[in-house]
Amino acid sequence: MNFELIEYMERLKKTKERMEYRGIEVLLVTDPANMNYLTGYDGWSFYVDQLLIVIDDEEQPIWIGRTADANGAKVTTWLYHENIISYPDKYVQSQTRHPMEFVAEILTQIGQDKRAIGVEMDNYYFSAKCYQTLCNGLPNAHFHDATLLVNWVRIIKSNLEIALMKKAGKIAHNAMLEGIDAVNEGVRGCDVAARISYAQLKGTSQYGGDYPAIVPLLPSGERTSTPHLTWTDTPYKKGETVILEIAGCYQRYHAPLARTVHVGQPTISMKNLSEVVIEGLNTCIEFIKPGVTCEEIEEVWRNTVEKYGVFKESRLGYSMGLNYPPDWGEHTASIRKGDKTVILPNMTFHLIPAIWSEGDSFEISESLRITSTGCEPLVTLPRELVVKDDSTFKNLDPVG
Repeated sequence: MNFELIEYMERLKKTKERMEYRGIEVLLVTDPANMNYLTGYDGWSFYVDQLLIVIDDEEQPIWIGRTADANGAKVTTWLYHENIISYPDKYVQSQTRHPMEFVAEILTQIGQDKRAIGVEMDNYYFSAKCYQTLCNGLPNAHFHDATLLVNWVRIIKSNLEIALMKKAGKIAHNAMLEGIDAVNEGVRGCDVAARISYAQLKGTSQYGGDYPAIVPLLPSGERTSTPHLTWTDTPYKKGETVILEIAGCYQRYHAPLARTVHVGQPTISMKNLSEVVIEGLNTCIEFIKPGVTCEEIEEVWRNTVEKYGVFKESRLGYSMGLNYPPDWGEHTASIRKGDKTVILPNMTFHLIPAIWSEGDSFEISESLRITSTGCEPLVTLPRELVVKDDSTFKNLDPVG
């Protein structure tokens, strides 16, 4: 466990309050980040069905997963061992059996089969087959969509969570420096990714890193017209732009960070684009404080950059923190037009005012913690277009 029992109990209390408000008596948690948040469970077992059962009038949740993973639950969670139940391997990726049949049987045995049951309908780890099997196995239950119920509890971090994210920020700082230093004419993208990944896992001299929820995103050249491409084994050429979007991760908490490198001297239009985007980013950071809304932040960005003829269709940022592959975002608040979420202290956002186009592309981002009076970056690196021309870039000292 990463936290004291009292913190997990507070998280569970807030979750049950939301359950009561939504009319949910039994909550089935299948998102591994939410399972970790409520119990500490941490294993690369989310490729098979597993879940946490939160019952309104029971002090402890029940963990159900594969037999091979049950000891992982015993090692990493605060749950009593009798609350850790495993299903036999005959249910794993079977054509004739499904793990949710086992779950339905357990819920029936403990008298929870006729209650209001919430399921996370829209997440990567709960399939249509899961839902169909539960419905068939629990015909007397009343199912509710509990998507994002726990995620909204997670959106305000405790001070202990912030401390983990600051450690992740130091890892992101060091990994970004390694990546920027590695980008040069003639260097392959795969070699840059290798240096970044090594730095992410090595961490600092005081603590090691964790695997991030997203691999290094390293589009270059014409591939920078879109954000979510990784690396290739093609050497970089003079005149190319390389985008680096990575994250530091510590005990599953993330601090994402993006910077843009130009191999050789950039064009005037590329310089101008970078200056406009950075101005917009800085203006937003100065504006952000408790009480403003997500859409107000986006409006500040839009008013700053559109006077220069720069337009951005995609959202400007999103809440992030604890997560597993394939995403470090929390899927709750987004910094975009129409999102009226009020910013509160100890929320954490990835602010990413990037412009991707078939012409010039520029990406820069910051991980931000909302403070009592404004916001603070989790990483401290210069906000600039990095120019790699005749080895002019000087690597900064890593942070410990």
